[in-house]
Amino acid sequence: MSSSNVNHLSQPCIYAGHVVSSHAERKSRFMKWLSKIFKSGAGSSRGVSTGEEQPQFIGDENMVWRAPFRSLDDRPRANKEKEELDRAIALSLTEDLKRPNGYRWRTETDDDLARSLRDSFNSAPYPSYTPREYYPRGYRTCAGCKREIGYGNYLGCMGSFFHPECFRCHACGYPITEHEFSLSGRDTYHKSCFKELTHPKCEVCHQFIPTNGVGLIEYRCHPFWSQKYCPSHEHDYTSRCCSCERLESVNTRYYSLGDGRSLCLECMESAIMDTGDCQPLYHAIRDYYEGMNMRIDQQIPMLLVERQALNEAIEGEKHGFHHMPETRGLCLSEEQTVTSILKRPRMERRGLVGIRTQPQKLIRRCEVTAILVLYGLPRLLTGAILAHELMHGWLRLNDYRNLRPEVEEGICQVLSHMWLESEVMPTSRNNIPSSSTASTSSSSSTWSYGPSTSSYGPSTPASSTSSSSKKGGKSSVENKLGEFFMHQIAHDASPAYGGGYRSAMAAVNKYGLRRTLDHIRYTGTFPE
Repeated sequence: MSSSNVNHLSQPCIYAGHVVSSHAERKSRFMKWLSKIFKSGAGSSRGVSTGEEQPQFIGDENMVWRAPFRSLDDRPRANKEKEELDRAIALSLTEDLKRPNGYRWRTETDDDLARSLRDSFNSAPYPSYTPREYYPRGYRTCAGCKREIGYGNYLGCMGSFFHPECFRCHACGYPITEHEFSLSGRDTYHKSCFKELTHPKCEVCHQFIPTNGVGLIEYRCHPFWSQKYCPSHEHDYTSRCCSCERLESVNTRYYSLGDGRSLCLECMESAIMDTGDCQPLYHAIRDYYEGMNMRIDQQIPMLLVERQALNEAIEGEKHGFHHMPETRGLCLSEEQTVTSILKRPRMERRGLVGIRTQPQKLIRRCEVTAILVLYGLPRLLTGAILAHELMHGWLRLNDYRNLRPEVEEGICQVLSHMWLESEVMPTSRNNIPSSSTASTSSSSSTWSYGPSTSSYGPSTPASSTSSSSKKGGKSSVENKLGEFFMHQIAHDASPAYGGGYRSAMAAVNKYGLRRTLDHIRYTGTFPE
């Protein structure tokens, strides 16, 4: 049998004619051999002098030895230990073979001993060590305070290091201590701060707008005021201003007009509440028409009425097209009895109270019986309604008969928009082509836009000087309301009012007001 087989380590040996079968004796004998190896290796193969005492052996059975010195050999530790094990086995076999009787048999106890010794040498005596990455002093610099991070705790984020107290929210400035945070570009935020900055809030209830069934943020936004609100507020009876269409917020209060309408504080500032208050504005708009050589000679009564009275008047009117669901003005052609606002109401915490009305019999003396307008609307909106209804009266008084709704309502909306523009932007009245007046002298034409100009407004803004001067001029709030009313006219979705206005304004911009009105008189349509 070959002497290189490691199983030889576990075979029993016979010395001086008797069998040595004790497991303890065989183990003791093997440990002696092993000690010789380490003793010889420490002086030769290791080759390192440390000045310490060599291992001491006591008796034949026990030995005391120190941990092996650190070798300067660059070979892996496992390889060196394996070579030492092979060497120990070889020496053991050699000594066995030198004995007179050699060895006779092997037992299972020898195999167990060999396996236990092999496992003890193959197993690593120390846990594996992975060297930690070394950072020189000054390597970590806090991205917050720009100072060096010592040996204390630190955070790593976005390729940078931070002191824990320097990792702060970009919004509130306080340290971020939560396990999760929000990131926008290179800026860090508390999740709550980031939601406060980016998640839209309802401008009615001032709560975060909830997500819909598919997890998307869904809200409504007014096209002019950009007021964002939850979709539920369209159906939960939240008050809406009948003038500017803005919804009532939880921290504001709207005034009830008593007929199902509400008015915001900004619109209330310039609201016209009774017929007497509206007379100066009505006469100013008649002067505006006269300045455009569109004089109305007949004295047409004008009344401010409640919502119910206006609806009843609409039902009593035999003909005419009315913009539903909300009609704000009416040019009457039939005789009726109408209840008008005689005295303005008082403003109290619960709303407007003390309103006085008076029934009035309207007698038809011409093609137009009266002009009715809802009470409680801002001055500019009331004026726009009056300008619209006066154009209805002017068309009827000048024999414009049987016009289609989109033609009649469209040209009336043009006059309403023109008046608003003269009030809100009085310097922009020279923007309509003068092709309709260039060939006709102002002295002979009854359709000229003004006595010495080709613009579509009067040479002096009579309506502005007569109405606004009494209030000390229009505020920025009132001007913004005027822009909104112009936006309403221009973006109306109805075919008659919206579509008719856009067709009429395109014709007036191209041909001028005179030629457009002449074309309507003879053809009943707008010029192409």
